[in-house]
Amino acid sequence: MLADMGVPLLIHQPSYSMLNRWIEDELLDTLAAVGSGCIGFSPLAQGMLTGKYLHGIPEGSRASRDASLDRAWLTEEYVASIRALQEIADARGQSIAQMAVAWTLRDPRVTSTLIGASSVEQLLDTAAAVRNLEFSHQELAAIDEHTGDAGINIWEEPAVIP
Repeated sequence: MLADMGVPLLIHQPSYSMLNRWIEDELLDTLAAVGSGCIGFSPLAQGMLTGKYLHGIPEGSRASRDASLDRAWLTEEYVASIRALQEIADARGQSIAQMAVAWTLRDPRVTSTLIGASSVEQLLDTAAAVRNLEFSHQELAAIDEHTGDAGINIWEEPAVIP
C-alpha cells in the first residue's frame, strides 16, 4: 500500500559485519542512489567478533547451542583472523566488539548499526565504540587483510525472493 502512495524506501536493514560484507558490492551504492539509509545489524557476526570464541566454544554460547551461530564457522582460519583483529583493536585501545561496531560506521552510507547486546555490561562496552570511530588507512588495510565476506549471512536464504 505504501508503494502505491509513492512513499520512498527510507531505510534498509541488512546484516553487515567485517565477516559479512556482501552489502559493499552493490547494495550501499543502490541505497545511496535512491536516497535511502542503511542500518546494519549483527555487526559482531553473531558473537564471532567479540573475542568469546578465541579459546574454543564456551558452554551456553550461541555456537554451543547451535543458536544462530553455526560452530562450523569457527574454523581455525576464522579464529586466526579474529585473533589478528583483536590485535588491531588492542592497538586502537578498543575491544574487538567496539572496533567491529566502529568499522561498520566508517562508511557514511551506513547511517546506524544495531548492536543487540544481551546484558547491560555488553551494551555499555559495545556502545563505547563511538569514542573512536576514526580509522587510519593502515588500520583499514590490516583489517581488510584479515576479513572479507566469509559467507556467514544466515539471513541470505530467507531474504532471497525466488
